Amino acid sequence: MTTPALKQQTSTESWPEQGQWTFADWLHLPDDGFRYELVEGELFMSSPPSVEHQNAVSSLLAEMRRHARQNKLGLVLTAPIGVRLSNSTTILQPDILFVSENQRAIIQKDLIDGAPDLIVEVLSPSNWMIDRGRKQEAYRRGGVREYWIVDCRARTIDVLVLDKGEYIQRGHYGEKDSALSEVMRDFAIEVTEVFAL
Repeated sequence: MTTPALKQQTSTESWPEQGQWTFADWLHLPDDGFRYELVEGELFMSSPPSVEHQNAVSSLLAEMRRHARQNKLGLVLTAPIGVRLSNSTTILQPDILFVSENQRAIIQKDLIDGAPDLIVEVLSPSNWMIDRGRKQEAYRRGGVREYWIVDCRARTIDVLVLDKGEYIQRGHYGEKDSALSEVMRDFAIEVTEVFAL
């Protein structure tokens, strides 16, 4: 994940300095195939993802959506969709998110305005430090109850669960395992299925 060199909006208007970005600024970013996110007023952008990344996202998304629909648990979505956490200076676009039925009020027309119950991030070479660092901390502070980190290179899934305001690792799953969710009732998926091409 890198900071973009954005063109000036007009000759008289410029983009904010790092640390000064807001939700209103984020709304004016170009729709150019890049993923733009704010973490405490700092703008980050990700390049379009790899086939391996999108394959893992697609595999998880299909199974999570099927499970949530069959069991009437809530809504599962994928990027690009904005998630505004506790303030207007942190806007993220997770790879996958789950909002339970009892949290439907946070689903707005153009974004999720609050903490989803579960977020999945699939690591890429350019963003793994952000996903395991700044974004993980933003999700913790924002109250995301469960956070999955999918590592395509290691072929593992880490499941972190919020407990008394801190993330506790509930599982580190490899290719012989099934990753389990505590938040999405009875959801499990074989790790090999996530990474199979």
